[in-house]
Amino acid sequence: MSSAHSAVPTAGSVPSPSPVSSSSAAAAPTIAELLEFVRRTARDEALIASLPLDPEGRTWIRLDGPGGSEAWLIGWPPGTGTGWHDHADSIGAFTTAAGALKEHSLAVRLPTDGWKTLELADGVDRSRELATGQGRAFGQNHVHEVLNESEDVHAVSVHAYYPPLPRIRRFSRTGAVLRLEQTESPEDWQ
Repeated sequence: MSSAHSAVPTAGSVPSPSPVSSSSAAAAPTIAELLEFVRRTARDEALIASLPLDPEGRTWIRLDGPGGSEAWLIGWPPGTGTGWHDHADSIGAFTTAAGALKEHSLAVRLPTDGWKTLELADGVDRSRELATGQGRAFGQNHVHEVLNESEDVHAVSVHAYYPPLPRIRRFSRTGAVLRLEQTESPEDWQ
């Protein structure tokens, strides 16, 4: 079921989701369960080594996450990133399996809909380095960008989201101004 895909190295690149197997018997996973899953999966050396790495674009393999969650193993060439985005109504977690990633995030709850431009207050910016084995979990509407700032080392990470991504909102940022640029749905990724 898993296959590798290459992405064009742009800030707007996202994995193309595969159909999600649903099980009515499976309970929705908690944030803690998603974090445990990505941490455990990041320690699977054979799986991490199976990800083909591209020198220019991100690569990924779709994984089976817990409780019907959407999960990905993602390779990050040096100098690549996601751009500012959120995962809408999904909770999530990710862990760095190799290399290091940096996450910039906003410590503020944004309105879910009905806006195009917001001026952010002082003090809402957060940054964290996520070395191999380090990860984090987040709630709904968490706005962040993830980057591999290395000049010469690939990074690999494991991500899980529940419910499977209903949409992703993409933002641009100039100083304190955050602008909603695009809302993507799963149909846009296929």
